[in-house]
Amino acid sequence: MRLPKQLGLVLMPALAAFVLQAPVALADTGNDAFQHVAESFKARFEGVEVTGVRKAPMPHLYEVQIGMDIVYVDENVDYVIQGSVVDAHTREDLTAKRLQKLSEVPFDTLPLELAVKQVRGNGSRELAIFEDPNCPYCKRLHQTLKEFDDVTIYSFLYPVLSEDSVIKARDVWCADDPAKAWQAWMINDETPPAAECDNNPVEAVLDLGRQLRVRGTPAILFADGHRVNGAVPAEQIQARLDALVEEE
Repeated sequence: MRLPKQLGLVLMPALAAFVLQAPVALADTGNDAFQHVAESFKARFEGVEVTGVRKAPMPHLYEVQIGMDIVYVDENVDYVIQGSVVDAHTREDLTAKRLQKLSEVPFDTLPLELAVKQVRGNGSRELAIFEDPNCPYCKRLHQTLKEFDDVTIYSFLYPVLSEDSVIKARDVWCADDPAKAWQAWMINDETPPAAECDNNPVEAVLDLGRQLRVRGTPAILFADGHRVNGAVPAEQIQARLDALVEEE
């Protein structure tokens, strides 16, 4: 995880060691303390939006969320720490775990009516994907997904790469059979015929992607809210789907 560019900071490992050893007395660890940290951070880094403040997994430090990134600060924001916090006992990367949690999206909050829906077999397993029509990794992912049955796939057409992506997304959505047109393009490179319709949701999907901070395609959302980015291998998708079955 890289520090957001707008902070304009270069932090050295020695700084992290200094802060971890610094004796800081916190009189209040409730909402007032969180508010104090948020206001202090905004005062020091004008223009940087603080999404949230929470207690960090280490004593005397706070986690400051900036969009989908996090940094760690002391009570008065005199120091900022960038990097991973690792549990020395379990070797677990607590920062990576936290970032994964922040990226989750409750599946039942997704406006699935804005997605191209494909049902295979009994469709019992669900996943949603933000995809750009001209994204080569999205096409690679579709080749992988051909192996799966009993799955419902919701494809949010998210044209962020080019104007041609916007046109192709429109043509797919406005086709007589959007799911068939989408598969023909993504699997067989069959360009969808030009089409127009009144219910083209491209702008709504772009807004949704920005709200969910989808930074690239493909972005896969599983039914438990878990998010995975990229053309991940079939084994990883299968493991995630199996885990969902075990949790039911």
